[in-house]
Parts: sequence; structure tokens; C-alpha cells
Amino acid sequence: MWLVTAIIVVAIVLIAYVLLIVPTQWLKLERVRVPSANLGIRVLQISDVHVEFTRISARRINRIIKQQQPDYICVTGDFTQKAKHLPKVKCYAEAIGEAGIPVYAVLGNHDYRLAEPERLRLISILEQAGFTVLLNDSVLIDGKFRLVGIDDYGSKKSDIEKALAKVEVEEPVVVITHDPNILLWMKPQFRYLMAGHFHGMQFNVPPLFRFINKGILAASGIIKGLHWYGGCPIYISRGMGQTSPNARLFINCEVTLHEL
Repeated sequence: MWLVTAIIVVAIVLIAYVLLIVPTQWLKLERVRVPSANLGIRVLQISDVHVEFTRISARRINRIIKQQQPDYICVTGDFTQKAKHLPKVKCYAEAIGEAGIPVYAVLGNHDYRLAEPERLRLISILEQAGFTVLLNDSVLIDGKFRLVGIDDYGSKKSDIEKALAKVEVEEPVVVITHDPNILLWMKPQFRYLMAGHFHGMQFNVPPLFRFINKGILAASGIIKGLHWYGGCPIYISRGMGQTSPNARLFINCEVTLHEL
């Protein structure tokens, strides 16, 4: 009898591992092509790093960057929520910045759980690794387009008007932000928008967001992948890390190569 019980226990553990842990180790390089953006650029998006809850190594991310050689890298928030993990953030930031490719980033809601001194330290770590952190600000890139970083909506840090203040008429605009719910307050006047936050639901059970409030977009089923809003393309990444518990169900991790 004990042997049967042992076999059942082992089987349950193996099934749980395959269903809940393997998806957190399975990193897919998603490729998204949106010719209508008409920018002629390749952008690698990394989102929801969550260094305390990721099983994707910094070395692996570095390898993907070197293999793909994108024109730009955009990191759409959520590095960590605890100061003790900032040294690990430094490791990932340096791995991302090492290739010498321009890196731009915004902060996410978990980053805003850090006390202000620690959050400033986070920003300093990113900047020392070569990141440009856009907090409701924008930069004109290579004379081709303006990259706008809108700060986190869920943390009440977003200021759309300030973020778009430098945008010239007819200037192509690409937006990076963490929480895509900011879309509900924006005019769709951009070529492309990249966000994260939802983790593709993390536990991909369709009714889940009816009980967990992640905003109107998630409640309506807009939680991952390419969508169109007011005629403009938006992309929501599944992210490469998790929030607690450190598991995923029926949804893998991703980094995304956008051809725009």
C-alpha cells in the first residue's frame, strides 16, 4: 500500500512541476511584425522582470540580445519591490546593457512599492548600466521617432500631458508604459504602444480576472499579445517573471522582438 501511495505522491509532484514550474522556465522569443508602423526599426521588449520571482537567468537574456541584435531595447517596468533584491537587479541591468544597444525603461507598480530612497537607487542602478529611464518624458531617437515613456498608471504616477509635451505635430510616436490601462485615458495618436503588467494572466484561467481586479482591459479579455485601440496597434507582453506565487499555469514567459 505504501508503494502505491508513494507512486501517487510522486505523480502529483511531477504533474504540479510540469504544469506550474516549467512554464516559468520556458522563455519564448515572440516575433511581432507591424508594417503599418512604418518606422523600419527592430525593438526588443523585456517586461516584468521581477528578479525575486524569475527563473530566467540574466545570461540567457544577454544571449538573446546578442543573437537578435535589435536596434533598441525597451524594458516596460517591474524590476523588484524589495530593496534587498537591488543587487540582483544590477546583475540583470548590466546583462541587458552590456551589448551597447540603446536601452529605455519605465517603472512599474512593484517598483513603486520601494521606499523613495530605494527607488532612486533602482533608477541609479539602471542609469549606470546604460538605461535611459523615462518618467513621463520622451526622447527623439535618431531623428526617426519620438519614444514616450508614461509612468505607471496603477501607482497614480502617470502624467500623459507631461509625457507628450515634447511631441511635435506629425512626429511618429512610440509609447512604452507598464500598465496598459492608461489607454483608457489616451487619445490614440501613436504609431505603437508596448506594455506589460498582466503576465498574460499568469494563471491562464479565463474567469480569473473577473475576481482579481486588474482594470477594464483585463476584465474585457485584453491581457496579452497584439491588439488595436482606436486604430493604433498595442502590444501587451506576458513578461519574463512572476508575482507571488512563483508559478504559471498554461502561459509561458516571453521577450518580444517588434519589427515596426
